Amino acid sequence: MALADPAGCAKGSEDGNPFPDIIELNVGGQVYITRHPTLVSVPGSLLWEMFTQKNVRSLARDSKGRFFVDRDGFLFRYILDYMRDQQLVLPEHFPERGRLQREAEYFMLPELVKLLAPKLSEQNSLGDDPCQSDPEELDSQTDAKFRRVARIMVCGKTSLAKEVFGDTLNESRDPDRPPERYTSRYYLKFTFLEQAFDKLADAGFHMVACNSTGTCAFAHEQTDDRIWTSYTEYVFYRE
Repeated sequence: MALADPAGCAKGSEDGNPFPDIIELNVGGQVYITRHPTLVSVPGSLLWEMFTQKNVRSLARDSKGRFFVDRDGFLFRYILDYMRDQQLVLPEHFPERGRLQREAEYFMLPELVKLLAPKLSEQNSLGDDPCQSDPEELDSQTDAKFRRVARIMVCGKTSLAKEVFGDTLNESRDPDRPPERYTSRYYLKFTFLEQAFDKLADAGFHMVACNSTGTCAFAHEQTDDRIWTSYTEYVFYRE
């Protein structure tokens, strides 16, 4: 539900602060409502600089008067959570740690950047063969920069897939496919999800959607045990 007064029309506080106590933000199309003290809780941060200035009119607004920030609206929820109590809490198997670190750098939150910084060891460095690691050991490495998955499939035009992923694209399942034909049979030689995200970002793509699903592949004939498979699909787009 929208506030009675648009964010751009709300009056400042009685102590001379030009900003209202409750502020509406539009971050990359996602709307957030928070308190002014939350946005200025980290001195020196970008949000602190934005919401401590006297000239409110210099800040960008959307069509409904909300303050607009042209960043990843999905990841901003973690930025805002950190601003509330200066603690980092992420869901299990969070696949976008590297992207969130870039957001933390943009919003000038050095302590959050440190919390997100990778702690690579010899066992999980990029030169290692992922097949040599124990899956249970991988699950315990929550601070690793890259999260390994069983396989990363690539769907799209052959020419685009080769442009983005180059020699890391495994063509053994779909050889001699015309460049402008669509394929869903390519997969990557590496199994680090964030590495694939970085390659797409470097090529000018940004994520516009994602979804996950779990399906029952089959049931054991003599028991009630069911074998489940799952996958997560990410959709990237380039202008």
